[in-house]
Amino acid sequence: MRADLEIIDEWIQPNSRVLDLACGPGELLHHLMVNKKVSGYGLEIRAKDLNTCIEKGIPVLEQNIDEGLQNFEDQSFDLVMMTHALQQFRRPDLLIDEMLRIGKECIITFPNFGHWRNRIHLAVKGRMPVSEFLPYNWYDTPNIHFFTFQDFERLCHEKNIKIVRWAAVDGQLKDHWWIRSMPNLFSETAIFHISR
Repeated sequence: MRADLEIIDEWIQPNSRVLDLACGPGELLHHLMVNKKVSGYGLEIRAKDLNTCIEKGIPVLEQNIDEGLQNFEDQSFDLVMMTHALQQFRRPDLLIDEMLRIGKECIITFPNFGHWRNRIHLAVKGRMPVSEFLPYNWYDTPNIHFFTFQDFERLCHEKNIKIVRWAAVDGQLKDHWWIRSMPNLFSETAIFHISR
């Protein structure tokens, strides 16, 4: 399992009721179901990933998250999580509100576009960076919002959202002291555990 997902695994209580938004092929949810005995669902829109989840026995629903989460009741899950997808939705701020409405807590990961390599690439070359971690051109990227570790912290502050804990990792998804000291500059992936 990816190192960032191992960090998330440590933060999740056994037997929790979990909703995994944009769950992809269900790697994390499957791991949690087997090792932490969580129950819940994944939401996904891509047919290939839906089929992979079904083959693994993961309860998954086909749903366009941008159209809302009204089909879930308030506080119906212990935890709502979303890994590396928040930047792909039209209104991440409203999506976070919905996540906190239906879940007591949330875990969100996203690429930190404030990473020093991105800054240098843009400053020197004058073009949006393309890397192994972000392998898209500006015109074909699924990412429609480019935000940083600090932008997310500020959004949480403005919305009175409690940051329970956070982690920041490099391109190999490893945690280091220098990343923790300046996460907005050195982290490539930000991991936030939030609640109301």
